[in-house]
Amino acid sequence: MDYKKHIRVIPDFPQPGISFKDITTLLQDGELYKKAIDDLKQMVSALSIDVIAGPEARGFVVGAPLAYALGVGFAPIRKSGKLPYETIEVGYDLEYGKDRLAMHTDAIRKGQNVLIADDLLATGGTISTSVNLVRQLGGNVVGAAFLIELSALNGRGKLPGVEVFSLMQYED
Repeated sequence: MDYKKHIRVIPDFPQPGISFKDITTLLQDGELYKKAIDDLKQMVSALSIDVIAGPEARGFVVGAPLAYALGVGFAPIRKSGKLPYETIEVGYDLEYGKDRLAMHTDAIRKGQNVLIADDLLATGGTISTSVNLVRQLGGNVVGAAFLIELSALNGRGKLPGVEVFSLMQYED
C-alpha cells in the first residue's frame, strides 16, 4: 500500500522551509486508517509487547488502536501537569524552547516490554524522551512504531538500541 498517496503535504507549515506531513487525510478514511494500524501490527508482531506507550496527542491516535489490535494495554505520555496521579517527568529541548513529558508512576511495571508508538519520527526528541521515561519506570523498550519517518532528520540516531518501524519514509 502506498500510504503516501493519502498524506496531505503542506509546504511552509508551521514555518517557511518545513514540508508538513498531515495524517488527518489518512485518519478520515476508516478503512485506510484500519489498514495502517493492521500493517503496523504486522510489522511489530514478532516482538513481545506488554504495553504500548504513546506521547500526546497523535501518539494516542496511533498507539491506542495499535494496543487494542494487539490486545495489550496503553500508557499515555502527556505534557507536564496533564496527568492526575503521581508522575515522573523528563525535560527535553524543542526547536524554540523546552518542554516536559510525564507518565504516571504506575503506568509501566518493572520488566514490562514496551513499544513506543507515534505518528511521526522526525528529530527523535519526543521519542527519546519517551524512551527515557519508560526506562526510568523499569520498562524494557522493545521498539518504536510510526506512521511516518522523516529519514533525513535522522531521528533513529537518538534511539540507539531501539528497533524502529515505520509505514512511510520521506527524505525531505
